[in-house]
Amino acid sequence: MSISSDREVLSTCIEWLEQGHSVDLVTVVKTWGSSPKPPGSHAAVRDDGVLVGSVSGGCIEKQLAESFQHNQHTRVHSHHIDDEQARRYGLACGGQLELVFERLGKPAELQSILQQLDNRQRISRTITLGDTKPAIQPATDSDAFSFDGNAITKIYGPSWRVLLIGAGQLSRYVAEFAVATDFDVLVCEPRAEFRKAWQVADTQLIDLPPHEAVLQHAQDSRSAVLALTHDPNLDDEALLEALPSSCFYVGALGSTRNYEKRCKRLAPLLNPNDLDKLRSPTGLSIGSRTSAEIAISIVAELVQTRHKRRQKKTRPTIDRV
Repeated sequence: MSISSDREVLSTCIEWLEQGHSVDLVTVVKTWGSSPKPPGSHAAVRDDGVLVGSVSGGCIEKQLAESFQHNQHTRVHSHHIDDEQARRYGLACGGQLELVFERLGKPAELQSILQQLDNRQRISRTITLGDTKPAIQPATDSDAFSFDGNAITKIYGPSWRVLLIGAGQLSRYVAEFAVATDFDVLVCEPRAEFRKAWQVADTQLIDLPPHEAVLQHAQDSRSAVLALTHDPNLDDEALLEALPSSCFYVGALGSTRNYEKRCKRLAPLLNPNDLDKLRSPTGLSIGSRTSAEIAISIVAELVQTRHKRRQKKTRPTIDRV
């Protein structure tokens, strides 16, 4: 299973705390200029300067590690990225970050967050400056990151997930690119001969009929389903469950002609509005021909759609200069 950026930071914090280290959780709360990491981004600094995560895309992480300060309270720090640093890291111009440093306590609280993420629940975590005890409660789809100058609220989970139907060569490339772009990747493959050949790291292989895989693992608004087997018996079975669901993306492999045939098969079994959600041929039109190129186009459209969904649920927090 792939590990999101937040999950990696929190998991590492738990490990460090259990080893007896002091740990600061660092969160971007505001940005100006070309700062590459959005508000809500996390890093963590250990008491010996070791760092995990990123708050600037590489500009100031080394400085954070070198200037670790032992402070027991949550506090705000502003950091300016000058033009020389910006050029070094490929940014258009300099910028400024406002960061909150929070000294973490016992690992149990973070472990609780990870357990809830495993159950695909959304969690709101609020910490007040100068305080040491955060408030954790369930979050809705409309809740978003916020910082009012005194309290910082961070929303966690669930991960953006993609369920692939079929474990063929195209699925292998899609899985690799999806993992690299921070998707949780599950692969449904009821055919034993294909399961035996699957070797993509950080993915979960599921031996279930496609309709059961969709029902169990891809029903919420942060899930996508891709039917990639070229076998109508398998692909249609998944699509019939995925299209009426809340999935943010449902796509199927095939030509325009195959799309028309598929629609004729599915139309009597679906609401017309649900059938309209189908993306087929799946992927952006980039002139792709090889399996790797097709996979790039598919994952690019997933990333594009995910970004549009995020924009709808969050208000702008970056001032461009």
